[in-house]
Amino acid sequence: MSQSRSSDTFQPGDLLNNTYRIESLLGRGGTSEVYRARSEISGRLVALKVLKSEFSADKSYLVLMTREEQMRDIRHDAVVRYSENHRTPDGHVYLIMDYIEGPGLDEKLRQGGMSADDLLTVTARVSEGLHAAHSRNVVHRDLSPDNIILRGGDPAQAVIIDFGIAKDENPGAETIVGNEFAGKYAYAAPEQLSGKSDARSDIYSLGALILATYRGKVPDVGRNPMEVIRAKNLPPDTEGVPEPLRTLIERMTQPDPDARLQTALAVLEAIDPSWIAPTTARRPLTEQPKPATAKPAAPAAGKSATPAPAAGKSAAPLIGGIAAALVVAAGIGGWQFGLFGGAPKAPQPAATASTATAASTGAEPAAEPAAPDSGAAAPLASPFVLRAAKAADGTTSLSGNVPSEEARTALTAAMGAGVSGDLSLASGDVPDGFAETLGTVLRALGPLPEWQVQVQDKTLSVTGRATSDAERQSVLAVLQTPEMAVWQASAKIDLPTLTLPSASVEEVLAKHTNCGPLVLIDPPAAGYGPQDQIAVTGTVADSETRVALTEEITALAKGRPVVVDAEVLNAKVCTVEARLPRLPSGPLSVNFLTGDQLVPNPSGRYYVNENPVIDVTLPASVEDGYIWVSVIDVSGNVYHLLPNLGRPEASVVGLRKGLPGDLSLRVAYSLSEAKANGQIAFTVDDSTLGKTKILLLYSKAPVFDELRPTTESVEGFAESLAQRAGEGKLSGLSLNSRILVTEKR
Repeated sequence: MSQSRSSDTFQPGDLLNNTYRIESLLGRGGTSEVYRARSEISGRLVALKVLKSEFSADKSYLVLMTREEQMRDIRHDAVVRYSENHRTPDGHVYLIMDYIEGPGLDEKLRQGGMSADDLLTVTARVSEGLHAAHSRNVVHRDLSPDNIILRGGDPAQAVIIDFGIAKDENPGAETIVGNEFAGKYAYAAPEQLSGKSDARSDIYSLGALILATYRGKVPDVGRNPMEVIRAKNLPPDTEGVPEPLRTLIERMTQPDPDARLQTALAVLEAIDPSWIAPTTARRPLTEQPKPATAKPAAPAAGKSATPAPAAGKSAAPLIGGIAAALVVAAGIGGWQFGLFGGAPKAPQPAATASTATAASTGAEPAAEPAAPDSGAAAPLASPFVLRAAKAADGTTSLSGNVPSEEARTALTAAMGAGVSGDLSLASGDVPDGFAETLGTVLRALGPLPEWQVQVQDKTLSVTGRATSDAERQSVLAVLQTPEMAVWQASAKIDLPTLTLPSASVEEVLAKHTNCGPLVLIDPPAAGYGPQDQIAVTGTVADSETRVALTEEITALAKGRPVVVDAEVLNAKVCTVEARLPRLPSGPLSVNFLTGDQLVPNPSGRYYVNENPVIDVTLPASVEDGYIWVSVIDVSGNVYHLLPNLGRPEASVVGLRKGLPGDLSLRVAYSLSEAKANGQIAFTVDDSTLGKTKILLLYSKAPVFDELRPTTESVEGFAESLAQRAGEGKLSGLSLNSRILVTEKR
C-alpha cells in the first residue's frame, strides 16, 4: 500500500455516496488513484478507482471510465468484477470493483517462484477467465505476474485484474486499465512490438509469465530495441521445467501466432484434468530426484534420530529454518526494493525430533544456542546483539557480542583503523558464517558517509546514507548475494532528494516524436522527485521507436517508475498525425457496434468478414457548430463519413432537427441498413488488416469551405489540413479520435 498525501483525491476516513468509507490508498497512476474502501451498509471491501482532479472534467477520460464499467458484463470468478461509476458532489468520477485480498504472482516470483503443480492450476484458472473475456472480444494485452492475484493465496482462486479493454488515440486516453504495457516487454507477445494483438497474444503472455514465475526470475529480453526484437523472435528457454508444464508453455509461447495454441479454450483442452491436484492434497507433477542429504549425525544422549521425510512431498524442497528475506524499505529520499528468498541453504543433517515436528507443522524450530567458533565455553547471550556504526564525523564504533576471538579479529579488521567499542565473547542463536558474512557487509558500507548495523540473533538491520546511486547499489548488491540468505535482513539506504526537470524528459520525447505529439501526463511543476512516476502518452510510427523511447526515459529516470503508453500506428495514419496541430479534446465521442444485430463492441476490435458499425454521440450541451467525421484506413485512404457528397449536412442544428438531449448519429452502417438507405458500410477483409483511425473534428465554423470527395488519399487530406491550419482557419477546433483494429481471428 502507498502512503497517503494531502494532495490525494480522498483521505482515509472519507465517506463517499453515504456508503463507501476510504480505508487506505492502494496506488497511484498517471491519471488515476486506487483506494481500498468498505461499504458502511454491507461491510464488503471494494477497490475504488478515481480519476485525478485534472482529468475529471475531460470527456475523453470519462468515456474510458464508462467503457471500463462495461467490463461488469463479463461474469467469471477468474476476472475481477466491476460494479458501476459514481460521481461526487464536487465532480470526481470513481469506479467500484472487487477488492482481491492475496499475493500477486509478482510477489511469488520475487519470493523464488512457485511449484509446477500450482502453476498448472493457475494456468487453467486464468485460461477460464481469458475464455470468458475473449468470448466478448475483450483482449487483455498486458498480462504479467502483477496482473494475477491469488485470492487468499490459493492458486485455484487466481483472479485476472487490470483489463486494458480499449485504446483511444487522444493523449492520455490509452489502455483503460493496466496502463503499463511498455514496461512489460518481458511478457509481451512478439506481434505486440508491431502494435498488433489478439487473443493469441494473451495466450503467449500467460505462458511467458507462468515460465517466469516457475523460475522465480523476470526474463531478460535485452537492453536495447534490437535485442528485444531478436529475443522475441526466439522461443523462450524452458530447460529444466518439468513435464507436462514444459510442453504446455512451449505450445503457448511460439513466436509465430499461428503456431501457438489459438484460444484460451485450446489451452484448457491441452491440460489433462489429472494434472491438477486437489487443493487439499496436491501431488508432484513428476517424480523429482531427491536432493542429496548429509549423513545423519549420531543422536545425542537421550534423543532419537528423526526419520527421513516421506517420499511424495511437494517437488519444491523444504528449506530448513526460515528463508532469508531482504526487504529494503526506504523513507522519503530513500530507495525501496524487495528481495525474498535467496539461494537455498546447503543440505542439512537429519533434524532432531523437535526440528522435524516444527517442519511438519510449518513452525520454526527452537534453535540450539551456537557455541563459540573456537569451542571455548562462553556465556549464553539471549538475545545475541551487536552494533556497528559510522557517525557523520567519520568515527566508527563496534560493540556487543561476538561468538569467538576469530570473529572479533575479523570484524575489527573489517571496520578499519580507529574503531572504538567493547566486544564480549558469547554463544547465541547466530547464523552459520556469522563473521564472514557480517564482515562483507561492513566492508561494503565503508565508503558511505554514515551508516548503522544492528544484529539481534539472526536478524540484521542496515541503515545508511549514500552520496550516489553507485554507492547505494554496491551495498545492495552485497545484501542480495546467496551467502546472505542465512540472515533475516532489512536495509534502508537513503539518497539526497534530487529532482529531475520535466524539460529533460521533454527533450527525449522531442527526439523520438515521429507520429504526432508525445506528451507527459501530469508533470510536476517543480520536477520529478525520487519516487514520482514519469508517465508518457501519444503515438509512434513503429515498435522500435517505442522500445527506444522507453529505454531512454528509464535510463534518465534513475529508478523512478516509468509508464510509456505510446500506441504504434501505421505510416499512413502518422502522415495525418504529423500535420495535425495540437488540438484540445472536444465533446464528441465514438461508439462501436457489430453487424445487423448491432452488438456493442467496446474494444473496437473486428475480425475478417465482420461489419463495423460506427455511431458518433453529440452531448446535450452541443447545440450549434459543425462536425467532421473521417476514417483513415490501413491502405492510406481517407473516407469522409460526415459530411460527404451523399450526406452534405454538417451543422449541429441541421443534424439535430430540433431534437434535444444527447444525440447518436450513425456514420457507418450495418449492411442491411446501407442496402436500404444507400449509406456507407464496411466489412473487414484480409487484405487491409491493422489499425484504422476515426477522426472527430468539432468547431464553431465549417472545417472546410466546401465538401471534399467521399474518398481521397491521406497525403491530399493532410495537405489540406496543414493549409487550413496555416491560414488560421482551424482556431477553436477540437479533436477526438479512436482506433478501430481489424485482424484475423
